[in-house]
Amino acid sequence: MSTDLHRRLTRSSTVDAPEEKRPSTLRTVLTRPVALFLVLLMALGSVFLWIVVPIGWLWIASHSTKTSAPTLGPYLLVIVAVPITMFIVGKLLFRTNNLYERVTGRDRHVRVQLPWHKSLRDSADSGRPTTVLDVVMISSVGIALVVFAIWFFLFAHASMPGMG
Repeated sequence: MSTDLHRRLTRSSTVDAPEEKRPSTLRTVLTRPVALFLVLLMALGSVFLWIVVPIGWLWIASHSTKTSAPTLGPYLLVIVAVPITMFIVGKLLFRTNNLYERVTGRDRHVRVQLPWHKSLRDSADSGRPTTVLDVVMISSVGIALVVFAIWFFLFAHASMPGMG
């Protein structure tokens, strides 16, 4: 039998195995305590990134000067330190996400279709896979915005000048 005919027969007679059904991200997190711990660590890290880093550097800058007159030093400290610290925390979050992927044996793709990833042509492919870290960061920003709105509309008026 010729090699070409043998190759065509082999290729036409092979049966593709069905794709292995992977458990959902939620099931993986609930069944593996390490995965749950890493997701919680990413959630705490995102809160740290959005709240603790800016407020912390503002607090440090406000206590770095002894006078109430504005000087350039504290402003420069905040302008330089906040982005650098956010970059470092972001890198740590990215590494935590990589560790989550290694621990769970999953690839970095999560099956989530975010509304802004939908094309106007209703294409199913967004061009960029969604990771667990993406979902955690988007959720943390959404929660932060809701908490800020609640604080602003319900509690901030009591501390505004002339509104007491």
